[in-house]
Amino acid sequence: MRSYLRRVNPFVAAAIVVVLVLGALGIGLAMRHRSGGKRSVQVGEIAPADVDLAVLGERATVVQFSTAYCSRCPGVRRALTNTVRDYDGVVYTDVDLTHRPHLASRLKVMQTPTVLVVNPNGDVAARYAGAVSVASIRAEIDTLEGPGDDRLAS
Repeated sequence: MRSYLRRVNPFVAAAIVVVLVLGALGIGLAMRHRSGGKRSVQVGEIAPADVDLAVLGERATVVQFSTAYCSRCPGVRRALTNTVRDYDGVVYTDVDLTHRPHLASRLKVMQTPTVLVVNPNGDVAARYAGAVSVASIRAEIDTLEGPGDDRLAS
């Protein structure tokens, strides 16, 4: 009886392994690059009640969507709350989507953390999926505030 298995050349096997590892590395780097990036997703107007607030901020509202199982959310929450304290008229809120799948679906939240910067009219000015940088949020708030920087004096 003939064997259907042939002996594989070790150089060919090593080349296949290298190609697979490099491919996986490339996919991982591409996914990491996309995380925390600004996205354009139309979700309509955000009402204060949607994000557990009585009113939106006078200048902006920073909304973080989290879940109970999100490992990056606590760090993002700390960074955002510290950042928002530097601005007059900017409100921060954290919305736990663990038991609110209808809200996640309506706002098209596909991963947590997802951070929205909302203007006073309820329009989404920016949307970030993944761990967002403080610099990105500051730049977005400064854009909403206009050319003058109204941050509180330290």
